[in-house]
Formats: sequence, C-alpha cells, structure tokens
Amino acid sequence: MSQTVPDVALFCCHYTSQQLCAKDEAEQQAIGFPLNIRVNRLSCSGKLKVSSLLSAFEEGADIVYVVGCPPDKCHNVAGSVRAEKRVMAVKRALEELGVEPERVEMFHLERGLHPEFVEVGRRMVARGEELGASPFKGDPS
Repeated sequence: MSQTVPDVALFCCHYTSQQLCAKDEAEQQAIGFPLNIRVNRLSCSGKLKVSSLLSAFEEGADIVYVVGCPPDKCHNVAGSVRAEKRVMAVKRALEELGVEPERVEMFHLERGLHPEFVEVGRRMVARGEELGASPFKGDPS
C-alpha cells in the first residue's frame, strides 16, 4: 500500500482549541500540529451532530475525530458527554457498514493548547496512514 497523506477532520470545542485557532499555519507547524488536519471549531462539542460526522466522511475525510473538554470540566455541563455518545453512534454505524470503527474517535482534553492536543493530532494522522483511504471515497477513475 502506498503511503499517502490522510485527510483528517477534527471537530473541537473552542475551549480546547482556542490557542491553536489563533495560530497561523507556520506557528502550527512549529509546534508540530499536522497541517493536513481540517479544524472545525464548535462553540461546544455537544453541538456536534451525527450528520456532521458522517458528512466529513462524505466530503473525503479518511479519519474524523472530536476533542471536547473533560466530562467534569465542560463549560456547558454535559456537552462533551453528548459528543461522545454521538461518536459512539457513528462507530456503531461504521461497524455495521463493514468499515473500521477506528476511523472516528473522541478525546477529552484540557482547555488550551497542551502537548496532548498536538499528540492526539499526530496519532490520528498515523492512524489514517495505517488504515489508508476511506472506503467512502470510492474509485477516483
């Protein structure tokens, strides 16, 4: 299998991504955040809909992940818990379709830009490289 750069979509609470979103591409690269991650910033991860996660795959993502606040520190009380339930629903749907459920994941991280935020991004890119192109992309020819 040829190694291609995966298309990765990230949905994140603005509290967990606020420092990243203030940085330009050069600054993101300097801190090691993968530039092939499309960042979709939400007011709260709990606002994320199952349809948005599925649409990301339809729009070409190989990997989709969500970053929300720790459940006990969510600004909107239970937003990240709601997001996690939606991610689990998409995992089950992928599995029923015979697609690797590992293509979608939920992470609970502290607010702001921490090394864990960058590390999770790198891990998801590596997962995309390992799994290869999404079966939803179809045949480009």
